[in-house]
Amino acid sequence: MLRLLLASLVIFDHAFPTGGFGRDPFWELTRGQASLGSIAVGGFFAISGYLIAKSGMSSDILQFMWRRSLRIFPAYWGVLLITAFVVAPVIWVTAGGALGDFFARAPNGPFHYVAGNWTMNIGTYGIYDIFAETTPYGQSVKASVFNGSIWTLIYEWRCYLVIGVCVAFGVLARAKAVVPALTVGFFVLQIINLSNPASLGSIAPFLADTQLVALTFTFLVGSTLAVYSRSVPFDDRLGVLAGLIVIVTLRYGAFNTLGIIAGAYFVLYLAARLPRRLQWIGARNDYSYGVYIYGFLVQQVLAYLGVYRWGYGWFALTALVISLGCAWLSWHGVEKWAMSLKNWGPGKGLVFWAAMVQGRWPGRKRIRSTVGADTTDRILDSETKRNAK
Repeated sequence: MLRLLLASLVIFDHAFPTGGFGRDPFWELTRGQASLGSIAVGGFFAISGYLIAKSGMSSDILQFMWRRSLRIFPAYWGVLLITAFVVAPVIWVTAGGALGDFFARAPNGPFHYVAGNWTMNIGTYGIYDIFAETTPYGQSVKASVFNGSIWTLIYEWRCYLVIGVCVAFGVLARAKAVVPALTVGFFVLQIINLSNPASLGSIAPFLADTQLVALTFTFLVGSTLAVYSRSVPFDDRLGVLAGLIVIVTLRYGAFNTLGIIAGAYFVLYLAARLPRRLQWIGARNDYSYGVYIYGFLVQQVLAYLGVYRWGYGWFALTALVISLGCAWLSWHGVEKWAMSLKNWGPGKGLVFWAAMVQGRWPGRKRIRSTVGADTTDRILDSETKRNAK
């Protein structure tokens, strides 16, 4: 439920630039520290850090990378293809262009859009000059932009890789202290970057990327809470205090340091404190990712159609409703089917395949009875596991 709420907040934040309504007022309220969207993205990364670390604690590296790839890439590739070969050609034709010209292999055409972005390293945001002069956002940046939200996904994936390395070397099982040590390291980097970004860039150019440092730090705070979840107290007083710290730091400063730590605890505290009658939301069908990756695209199309003239509120709400519909299609058409493969092939884990290499096939009947298990412990008996090790 919280992830769905955070994804919705991103749409309300992006409604300002995509609808031509000026700057998000949260920038003024927080003295330039954060927008509503960046706060929501921070919440995403804190929750993701917690959940991904928990996943890593119950998986081997093969299972972990397979399942994380299934969760993030298929839906992302889906939105790229829909953008390039459904939305863009429709806009092109309605603007008077010839369909044959659209599919010409031009340097800034639809094929280049997919090829330039499929790895999540964003190579281009636009196709030809579509939306460059026909939407408020295009006019402000003087460029074609279809999806301004997808830039965060490469940072998410890199955070997955950090946890993947921890899984591969047994850190989450036998050296948990490495995770908070990494978190402290990125906390220091965050302080340095906030005070003088160029100083780190002169040592390691990638560290000059303030988003890399800030989002990785946020993710690792969530991961630290995950690996020490049995030790970190769950207390209403701490939850209220964390919420107050978030509000105070947003208003007066230090949000991007102390506020991130308090915010990570606060959002996970809220998740644990949600009434049971609300916990069914997203329990079976998680639409939050779809809302996030389709929201900006929907807003650009609506802006092209002139919906922004209805006013900020109607523009944002219309975008939210349509984005929820796109998220429903994405989940039931792509994401759910991709996740159904989580225990297939690499999802069976290293123990299973090591046993297979040694010729110790555990038996087809036994495997069928355990489809859906998150680990191979229920598939292989203890003798097979000892031999595999």
